[in-house]
Amino acid sequence: MLERNMPLDYYINISVSDNKLSASLLITNAEADFKVTIGELEDLIQKNHIVHGLNIPLLAQIAADPKSFYHQKVVIATGTKPVDGQNGSIKYIFVFDEDEKKPLELDDGRVNYKEVVTLHNVRKGQLIGQRSLATEGTPGRAVTGETQFAKAGKEARFKLGKNVIADAEQRALYSAIDGMVVRTDRDKINVFPVYEVNGDVDYNIGNIDFIGTVVIRGNVLPGFKIRAAGDIRVTGGVEAAELEAEGSVEINAGIVGQNKAHIKAGKNVKSSFIQDATIEVAGELLVSQSIMHSTIRAGKAVVCSGSKGLIVGGTIQAGERVTARTIGNTMSTATVVEVGVLPELRNEMITLRNQLRVYMENMDKTDKALTLLDSLAAAGQLTPDKVAMRIKLNHTKKQAIEEQNAVKDRIFEIEKSLEDSEKAKVEVLSTVYGGTKIVIGRYTKFIKDPTNRMTFRLSEGDITMSAYV
Repeated sequence: MLERNMPLDYYINISVSDNKLSASLLITNAEADFKVTIGELEDLIQKNHIVHGLNIPLLAQIAADPKSFYHQKVVIATGTKPVDGQNGSIKYIFVFDEDEKKPLELDDGRVNYKEVVTLHNVRKGQLIGQRSLATEGTPGRAVTGETQFAKAGKEARFKLGKNVIADAEQRALYSAIDGMVVRTDRDKINVFPVYEVNGDVDYNIGNIDFIGTVVIRGNVLPGFKIRAAGDIRVTGGVEAAELEAEGSVEINAGIVGQNKAHIKAGKNVKSSFIQDATIEVAGELLVSQSIMHSTIRAGKAVVCSGSKGLIVGGTIQAGERVTARTIGNTMSTATVVEVGVLPELRNEMITLRNQLRVYMENMDKTDKALTLLDSLAAAGQLTPDKVAMRIKLNHTKKQAIEEQNAVKDRIFEIEKSLEDSEKAKVEVLSTVYGGTKIVIGRYTKFIKDPTNRMTFRLSEGDITMSAYV
């Protein structure tokens, strides 16, 4: 050991930081010839209870040349910092913090301003969100050897609102119904079965495609589309828009379609009036005022029997019954009322008959070409390409005959169903005017003169008229 006038800690000060994650050495009061060994340094460090994270190479440098470290506070030991645990988190399948409504940008860069609201549709039992657990963290160690404890992360918790359910471990959140996921105040997650618009469906709202019921407390403006897996209810009116519901559609203020409105329902449709629109309904169409210049296809019935109860212009098709107060008008506006067969079957038959006519025209052309080729063959004048053409035409004819027969069979099936129209009827509570065409099954009756309070039915292969009771 080197001889000195004072103890070593007179010349060398060892200090520990407040958080005990570092220890420093400072050489003071030393003369130019001051020397110290690494062993003495280690003893002094041990005396100050520093046992972790020592920088031994640095101590060796200090012992070799203490003068170069005079009056410099150098860190000789570094502790291990604790790592706090990560907080738990919840990841939802939808993004909820869209503060502003933005129109949909298309792939080609154009913008569809009608697609501005994205509804978070979910099915019953569908996963809405998953929770990741918080972690405990990793403890550290002070330079003096004590354990430094880490803070555990905070657990995230689901905030359950209406119609949602979590699993037993609270790790996953599911929808209890079909509907729309909404985050309300206090971050509660809800699923609502009804989507309500408190106003018009316009460029602020955009097109709607919802898994439940849609309620519009206003009007549906031209060019917009609403699709609902449930019902659609509109307290105002519908203009040249498209509405499609798997359930029913109810429109309080009526439809002004401008020949562009298209309403489709899997159950029933109810409206105060319909003008210049196309309606397709699997069940019944109920109209309180009038149906004007529209195309109607109803699986069961069309009822327009309110105080006005007018049907004029267009085509009305119903599987079972059409009831109206007045059909047609004094100007003999062409009005077609068809009952006794599902509208889709009647329309299918029209398509099939057009198709059959095209088949027959093509068959005629094929027969003429084959007659010419047969005469060339009889004269021995068939070239190889004409032989190939003859083979191809014969194959085409055979295939066309098969397709023609299939179309004829289907037409026959539909015609048989048209004959089974005994229950079908058209009821007129007040007046049916000239210009009206009544079709029941495969039979047609043209109305020439105004007739009052009449029921039209099919009887013994003809449409009969009897007083409406």
